[in-house]
Amino acid sequence: MSAAGWMVVVAPVAAFVVLTSVLWPRRPAVAPLRLAVVRAALLTGVFAVLTVELLGALRALTLPAVAGAWLLFLAAAVVAARRRQHRAAMASTVAVPAARTGTLVGAATGPGAATPVSPAGPSGDAEPGPASAPGGLASALAGWRARLTDFRRTASRGERLLAGTIGGVLLVELLVALLAEPNNFDSQTYHLPKVEHWVAQGSLDFWPTAIHRQVTIPPGAEYLLLHLRLLTGGDALHNLVQWAAALGCLVAATRVVAQLGGGRRAQLLTAFLLATTPMVVLQATSTQTDLVAAAWAGCAGTLALDGLRRRADLGSLLALGAATGLTALTKTSGLLAVGPLLVLWGIAQLRLAFRPASTELDPGSSSAGAGSAGERRGAAGVARTVAGSLLVLLVAAAVVGPFLARVTVEFGHPLGPPRLRESIPMERHDPPSILVNALRIGHTAFDTPLGPLRAGTAAAISDGSRAIGVDPQDRAITFGREVFPVPAWYPDEDRVAFPLAGSLALLGAVFALARPARISATAPVALRAYALAVVVAVGLHTATIKWQPWGNRLLLYALVAAVPLAGLWLDALFRRRLVPGRRSVAIGLVLSMLAASALAGVLALSYGFPRRLVGAGSVFTTAEWDTRFLRRPQWAEEFRWAAAAVRAGDARRIGLVQQNDNWEYPWWLLLRDEQGRSPELVALQSVLPERPPADPATMDAIVCTGSRTACRKLVPAGWTLEFRDYVGYALPPGR
Repeated sequence: MSAAGWMVVVAPVAAFVVLTSVLWPRRPAVAPLRLAVVRAALLTGVFAVLTVELLGALRALTLPAVAGAWLLFLAAAVVAARRRQHRAAMASTVAVPAARTGTLVGAATGPGAATPVSPAGPSGDAEPGPASAPGGLASALAGWRARLTDFRRTASRGERLLAGTIGGVLLVELLVALLAEPNNFDSQTYHLPKVEHWVAQGSLDFWPTAIHRQVTIPPGAEYLLLHLRLLTGGDALHNLVQWAAALGCLVAATRVVAQLGGGRRAQLLTAFLLATTPMVVLQATSTQTDLVAAAWAGCAGTLALDGLRRRADLGSLLALGAATGLTALTKTSGLLAVGPLLVLWGIAQLRLAFRPASTELDPGSSSAGAGSAGERRGAAGVARTVAGSLLVLLVAAAVVGPFLARVTVEFGHPLGPPRLRESIPMERHDPPSILVNALRIGHTAFDTPLGPLRAGTAAAISDGSRAIGVDPQDRAITFGREVFPVPAWYPDEDRVAFPLAGSLALLGAVFALARPARISATAPVALRAYALAVVVAVGLHTATIKWQPWGNRLLLYALVAAVPLAGLWLDALFRRRLVPGRRSVAIGLVLSMLAASALAGVLALSYGFPRRLVGAGSVFTTAEWDTRFLRRPQWAEEFRWAAAAVRAGDARRIGLVQQNDNWEYPWWLLLRDEQGRSPELVALQSVLPERPPADPATMDAIVCTGSRTACRKLVPAGWTLEFRDYVGYALPPGR
């Protein structure tokens, strides 16, 4: 790619940075910088999605169009930042003379205001304040430097260790993400092939395919990858989407802690637990999509908690709708967490509708004195809440609606074909079946290397399920042909369990529900309500999604939502005054769990699969092509062998023969022409009823994966067919 093209890649990042200044909260807010980051991420994400939808509708998904869109977005962000800075400067010039006469005419609270530090939230956790009028972003950076200096001066040794570990893990993840080629299994099958199809056809139209997940699974994360693919011409930066999502999860989770009354130590504990969880570590360097969904759901969670303290303004409603829509567009299971949080938000907004405005910032204050005046304003407040709720849903629909409309037109149902609707969702919802499903999901999520423990608990679950009349392998509550149990303790990005973070989150939820005041003296009601929403989300997950061996990654959104409860509870243990002997034991156990969490994270970084720092398959010593095939190394040479034969025959229109879980992405890499242009790959099988497959006789060549029999059936008579163990190709006479 040209140097100019790489420079355009910086535009989305630059626009995001500028937007954090533009979207700084105008009113006092908890952790204002993190709130600005959340808002900027949502606006950038929505712009990326709507740009893809618009250009796709115009059949203009090309490098010039996407580059131009991002440059315009950056220019608009810069103009907005300057305007806000100018308004803040004008407000400051008016406020200062007025203050000299004893009258405060106006005060700026956003970026560009004279106040250098934003008010701290209930946690007392102040963040660097908005930029001053003359300096803009430079002043914001100066504020961050001052905060870092203050942290080094005031932080304890433990807090420094936590912060250093978090930063070190993130930096090493960034290194791995940049060095490793995409090699996630699902990405080879459908995540990355769908991006290549969009690039090849210049639109989002569906195409004939034997892999229904290429068109039926929500494409929110792939939309982001599409921008990088068009801007860079390859997949060198694809892993950065999930790495950025990991950062987003940390931002959202730590802000939730601050909103629930947690101070700096509680926030660091939360970030530490989340950053060192092996599933997060491994996915942060992947082209999987679970962290992206978790980040958007986390944004929805922290925005919903804002609604417990004050009435939502227009900007908050738009942001909450954007978070909901982006979650739905990325992974619909994330809505199982967003839904309860939206209900919590709606209930809080209705309660605030009947309170005087002066009490909105203090949910625990009395509403005495409101009287009939409160009732009169209550009706208007209810109407406002209903209208706001509808706006949230409308914004979410605008984000996810175009994709759902295409799926509905194609399959007659917004959730896709029956095959998809019946494979993942639970088909039985009686209490015994839900209980068995929950126990199996919990067993896999909390799996450990202790074989006897795994075998004993699995046997107890299987025997217990039969005792209540449920087959533990019932296809109605079990994905595909999978068999419970499976080991999930080892550091594999698709399966690895999270017993430490999960156990601490579970304990945090229990204590938050039972004795919230002991954990958060400033926000016990909000803490209990949030914990209840998290518990409901987990319950909905176990009641709606079948057990599957890789189900742990599907729970990632719930883990991100629950870890703040663990951080708050651990911090409360450190603060609580216990009998000296008991305190020593409690602190010792906590420190042991934190050390174990750090060790798990380091091991996942070092030896995790399929991207690791040391050993066989290291990102430092493994060749590019071999890295891509670490999941199936025996296939690497076969793909190259077949692609070389097809290229030698100068074939441009190439037929695909494959099954639902076969790898398609290698063909898009190997069969590009010398200028890097995509090949014309056409499916010779199709599971889309309205999109028939192509005629094999019209192909210049055929490439096959998986089944030799299926390939032979589709190869025209007289063609030469060559097939190895997994890969084959066929050429017509004369080629």
